[in-house]
Amino acid sequence: MNTVEASVQQCARCRNWDVINPCNVCADDRRERTAICVVESVADLWALERSRAFKGQYHVMGGALSALDGTGPEDLGLPQLLRRAEAAEVTEIVLAMGATVDGQTTAHYLADALAHCGVQITRLAHGVPVGGQLDFMDDGTLTAALRARRPV
Repeated sequence: MNTVEASVQQCARCRNWDVINPCNVCADDRRERTAICVVESVADLWALERSRAFKGQYHVMGGALSALDGTGPEDLGLPQLLRRAEAAEVTEIVLAMGATVDGQTTAHYLADALAHCGVQITRLAHGVPVGGQLDFMDDGTLTAALRARRPV
């Protein structure tokens, strides 16, 4: 086992991987404590971090619910997420799952599981990406965009 592999550990708070526990994201005092963004993977966390659009906390599930893969709620750190969602300072949980069948299933499951916590539960928008052209969009993307339309 090399030095890097031996020093990397899972954050006890958000389930991110880092060389310190809590991880650098959780340890950052400048982050908002009122919002938790739930992502499927560490790669998703870093994709959101690159955007610099989210300033809150994270919860890394390590996958999505999947009957085919045998992934259940106990595999996604749901007890930790529920404990964090029930904290007094948390006011919003952002569900940032992929637009896949497993991602959608996971988001619905989490919304139901978190409903009693008294926090606002939101999802990332789905639909036409910035710079996208309609004639290149698939039917599912166009349908999601039409269903999620809002007043201008």
